Amino acid sequence: MSLPSSPSLARGGKVGTEVVQASVDQKMTSMDQKMTSMKHLVLNLCDPTLRERSLAELSQMREMFPDLAPLLWYSFGTVAALVQEILRIYPALSPPTLTSAASTQVCNVLALFQCIASLPETRSPFIEADIPLYLYPFLRTVDKAQPFEQLRLATLGVIGALVKDENAEAAEYLLQRETIPLCLNIMEMGNEPSKTVSTFILLKVLLTKVGLEQCCDTRGPFYAIAFALQKRVDSPDERPSARLLKCIIRCYLRLFDHRRGRAVLKTNLPSVIRDGTFNGYLMGDPSAQECLQKLLAAFHGCNDNAIVP
Repeated sequence: MSLPSSPSLARGGKVGTEVVQASVDQKMTSMDQKMTSMKHLVLNLCDPTLRERSLAELSQMREMFPDLAPLLWYSFGTVAALVQEILRIYPALSPPTLTSAASTQVCNVLALFQCIASLPETRSPFIEADIPLYLYPFLRTVDKAQPFEQLRLATLGVIGALVKDENAEAAEYLLQRETIPLCLNIMEMGNEPSKTVSTFILLKVLLTKVGLEQCCDTRGPFYAIAFALQKRVDSPDERPSARLLKCIIRCYLRLFDHRRGRAVLKTNLPSVIRDGTFNGYLMGDPSAQECLQKLLAAFHGCNDNAIVP
């Protein structure tokens, strides 16, 4: 025999359910409001009088909107408006007259392009439309003033987003567009963050089969890559950060996976990599230490029978 429910408990259960439902409704309303706000901001990008503010807000809020990339890409006129902002500052690149305000506005555009490049759904059409080509003039700048450093780093962020998943299509595109020489140049003359992201891009390209094969091909940039990596670790006045050093070690390790890379590096791996100079730099990063040990094992056990994966 079941006992009758207590009226107070029944009421409490009903009230509890209503409270939960009200909370859910409130969250849904908040999400709907944010989505509506995002759509308005995207539409405002096509209005030159509203573009600057919309760019700033979307750039700051982009992590909150997982649907932002397709909305940006497929909204009528939006990508064209973003490209207009890119083209607008070309005259300020040479002679170098780029202001901080102009650099910041274009960096907001680049943040949205990075959002598009990060998502597989929009990455392929972004590549097919050759949008990254509009960004290459920024990578060719050599001025070390803050507006230019900021611009180069934001541009590298877009390129890095293309290959962060070791995407073969993106890697081949970057190789065809001579991206690697630009990254090698920034590895030499950029600031620490730019050097790190450039090396990260190189690594991600090498980690693809097509990237490793083309970079180690006799017509490829193998020796330029080896020289740039060596220069980064051999400079006594400018030791790499732990993060940059880890990328460099992983690049060397990947080059050992190719027969040509192994044949050259078995006699040309920098001594500072082999003699323990950098052991202290990696004390706080077990994965970096593991990479270094694998590299040293590959160096000491290398032979000419390596097979390209």
